[in-house]
Amino acid sequence: MKHALRHMLLRSLLLLTGALSTGACMEYGPQAEEAFDLRGRGLFITCEGNFMWDNASLSYYDPESRRLDNTVFLRANGMKLGDVAQSMTLHDGKGYVVVNNSGVIYVIDPDTFRITGLIEEVVSPRQILFVDEQTAYISDLYDPRITVVDPRTNRIRSRIDMNGHRSTEQMVLSGDRVLVNCWSYDNKILAIDTRTERLVDSLTVGWQPNSLVLDRHGKLWTATDGRSGEAPALWRIDAATLEVERRFELPADRPPSRLTLDAANDRLYFIARDVWRMSTQDESLPAEPFLPYAGTLYYGLGIDPDTGEVYVADAIDYVQNGVVYRFTAEGQPVDTLRVGVIPGNFCFKRL
Repeated sequence: MKHALRHMLLRSLLLLTGALSTGACMEYGPQAEEAFDLRGRGLFITCEGNFMWDNASLSYYDPESRRLDNTVFLRANGMKLGDVAQSMTLHDGKGYVVVNNSGVIYVIDPDTFRITGLIEEVVSPRQILFVDEQTAYISDLYDPRITVVDPRTNRIRSRIDMNGHRSTEQMVLSGDRVLVNCWSYDNKILAIDTRTERLVDSLTVGWQPNSLVLDRHGKLWTATDGRSGEAPALWRIDAATLEVERRFELPADRPPSRLTLDAANDRLYFIARDVWRMSTQDESLPAEPFLPYAGTLYYGLGIDPDTGEVYVADAIDYVQNGVVYRFTAEGQPVDTLRVGVIPGNFCFKRL
């Protein structure tokens, strides 16, 4: 209820004035609004915060100057980000910050961090994928539908039934189809025809596929958690046919997650206690990790598309502020950043 009231007030203010007044943040006490204008390359770090604690935050890092600004959403807008910052995507000069448990996607200016719009009427959003200039898909933890939004207006256009499958997670665009993994208590990869906006195909994989990426060779990769009697695994799948080409098993105590590709889309990174790296054409798992476990709780992973540098988030204990480690493409340490609670996802702002 408190989030609904906040969003109603914020939407009204946006419609009337195009800007926020301090009244939108009275729920948290008055907050001064800080002016930012950080242009050029940069990195957004979404910090989930704790479920139901309303302590999600957004950090911004300039890799050239090594300047780090934490809680930039709060500082720029005078209001908290909300409950569980799940992901962020940049599109057409706008930033889309998905706040899962608050049921909202904030549209922000990526240079000033000020709110310019809202996407609401979603249950528990996870990711936004832009299909074209008029269409974006939103996955959802609890709603067994994909929400279709017009990014020009931020209005919901339709919803695509997922045949009872909840917990749609990550999405990739492959030709005229969007492929999506169903994560929580599920085992499916689903295919949506973007021309008809209908579910047209599915594939059963292992228990709880948590990540999804598409490499340059048209191969879909997913990572499954495993469960009793089933090993965690990496899966390589032909995206056109949804036929499994290869399954790489991992130890039961090291389920893979956070699949990430380099800029060329031919080198795969993932977390399985350590950070691992392999070619997308390898026929076996690497013998040694790229970044070994060092008493860390690796939780997020990102590859700079311009430099190949590797960013790894450490959630530490899921309560205190987390850490982000920056490495060269060869794995040499460059910088250490103290950010918000549970840093989970990276979004690179490019020139």
